[in-house]
Amino acid sequence: MPAFTRRRACGLLAGLLALGGASAQDETAEDEPVVVDPITVSAPRVERALQETPAAVTVVDGETFREGRQRLALDEALNRVPGLYFQNRYNFAQNLRLSTRGFGARAPFGIRGIRIRVDGFPETLPDGQSQIDAVDLDSITRAEVVRGPSSVLYGNATGGVIDLSTATGREDPGTSVTAEAGSYDFYKLAARQGGVSGPWAYHVSASALDYEGYREQSETRKRLGNFSVSRELGGDRRLRAVLTVLDNPESEDPSALTLEEVREDRRQARDIAVTLDSGQEVEQQRLGLIYEDADAAGGQLTLRGFYTRRDFEQQLPFPGNSLLGFDRDFFGVGAEYARSASLFGQPFRYVTGVEVDRQIDDRDRFSVDGTGTQTGRTQEEEQQATASGAFLQGDLDVTDRLTASLGARVDRVRFEVDDRFLGDGRDDTGSRTFEEVSGSAGLLYRLTPDHSLYATVSTAFETPTFTEFAKRDGTGGLSEEIDPQEAFNREIGARGFLADSVRYEVAVFSVAVDDELIVDGDVDGRDFYENAGATSRDGLEIGLEWFATDAFTVNAAYTYGRYRFDRFVDVDGNDFAGNRIPGLPRHQLYLEGLWEGSNGWYAALDGQIVGPVFADNANDVEVSGYGVWNLRGGREWGLSGGRRVEVFGGVNNLFDKEYFANIRANAFGGRYYEPAPEANAYVGATLTF
Repeated sequence: MPAFTRRRACGLLAGLLALGGASAQDETAEDEPVVVDPITVSAPRVERALQETPAAVTVVDGETFREGRQRLALDEALNRVPGLYFQNRYNFAQNLRLSTRGFGARAPFGIRGIRIRVDGFPETLPDGQSQIDAVDLDSITRAEVVRGPSSVLYGNATGGVIDLSTATGREDPGTSVTAEAGSYDFYKLAARQGGVSGPWAYHVSASALDYEGYREQSETRKRLGNFSVSRELGGDRRLRAVLTVLDNPESEDPSALTLEEVREDRRQARDIAVTLDSGQEVEQQRLGLIYEDADAAGGQLTLRGFYTRRDFEQQLPFPGNSLLGFDRDFFGVGAEYARSASLFGQPFRYVTGVEVDRQIDDRDRFSVDGTGTQTGRTQEEEQQATASGAFLQGDLDVTDRLTASLGARVDRVRFEVDDRFLGDGRDDTGSRTFEEVSGSAGLLYRLTPDHSLYATVSTAFETPTFTEFAKRDGTGGLSEEIDPQEAFNREIGARGFLADSVRYEVAVFSVAVDDELIVDGDVDGRDFYENAGATSRDGLEIGLEWFATDAFTVNAAYTYGRYRFDRFVDVDGNDFAGNRIPGLPRHQLYLEGLWEGSNGWYAALDGQIVGPVFADNANDVEVSGYGVWNLRGGREWGLSGGRRVEVFGGVNNLFDKEYFANIRANAFGGRYYEPAPEANAYVGATLTF
């Protein structure tokens, strides 16, 4: 399907609005206010009502991930969360990049500084790096996003936590099949089935994605399966097994361009990326088991165990030491116990637990010449990272209106490298161990049943990854000059309801970071890191959800962030104190209007407005901001025998804005820019029975 023109996009918009206007005549209760149901959250460890949580937490339901959406990446549903900033949506070889409160922005690929969990199992490695290519968007039933330093909750995480839950089969039993097609040869086929039989419940989800991509050298093919089976054991006990299988035989990497190359042809790939056929291949399987006992000695006991196998191969878009691969074993166990009790005659809730995760990578690396021919081995080593932690967190109701929250966690993270290739005259064998203590303290005050205030202070840490231990001078071993960054967070906030139909949340934060890990340029495409001295992050987050009528909802999220270097002199003696941290906008706004008619019609218009960013530490290169609007809509019909059919479609980048999907901070040679697609469309249909 060719790129969608602006005229076609506006025509579809007008048509959907006309249909919506015609269908609105059939609505009977559109002008009645909607009563908002309360929400319970568990990602902050102590399960409690969202209204009584002394932290910046946002909940997104599963329907938001699917209704009329293309479902390429997490950002489609999570853009509505204040404080989150997404990049790299269209480069599947480098994966979606995510930052919150400025943490994670330095990652050249994947996600750093933010803990990702799916069904309680980590998608974040012991070294702090996350990959979400095996997350099944079609199975997600709920997402909880905790913003701000979260080491007291989950260890190695300065930015926050994204906790995803997938279907068990009990929520919506039945079978559905979805087929989609769209611009730039986008095709996706997905099927789901869930059901309940006595104490058993199961859910199966499988999908196949083929996408040529907007730019040259950006094709991806991906097969994903998610399988869940659970059993009620009686006596409030249950056992669940979840298997996820990923086969990603091709994800090409077009690399970044200079501004001159963008102006010449924004759809082109870097020449060397085409010559080398840069990209990656991935296979991954993960099996997880979780046991829950809701009446274990008067409390709730949860036991988890998982094993992940990942085989990976990647050709980076430059000659030299750029062909790499690894076989990874990632496994771990965890136990936690939660209970409600009495302390000093007042209600007291606490949770305590231990976790141990281990990562073992067998890594190989080869050099290639400018034609892609291998010229020799450059690496053969085993990398091991082990993270262990113990935590305790509790809430005490000091009065009927005031709750105090305290938490502490002890972590030990050890990195080990066994170099098995010494033919280059360098021995990278070595180890580093970090021991960290994190804490948090918060107060929550209930002004009224509908409004609450909170204040929180917390500390957090973030270790370097194996990649970030690399030495610029080329000598062996793990760099002794790279240390974890340490964060101290102060935050006040409020949340509540207005007129029973508006849910709001506001957070004001200030985070001081010592030894910030920063990209200090690259050599032949390989990034090198150093501790920047000190940085600060001050900001404001506002989220609104207005249930205007039974049929119409408005969502808005605004983020202001002042992210800057307070003390940073690089290896060349350049003083960047006072400069903004590159790759992060100061202002960001998300707006969405969603109309859902009683006769099965729905339509939504959403927009993302992002301020300018700097591309380098010196703040010499500024990249303009942008505003991008997306339209989606559809209709569902009921058929005989309980069957349903839904037809949907959408237009991304409705007004054909030229902008960048990703900015590679401090990239060598001015190659900062990865252009985003022009206006493009997709259509699909789902049969449920």
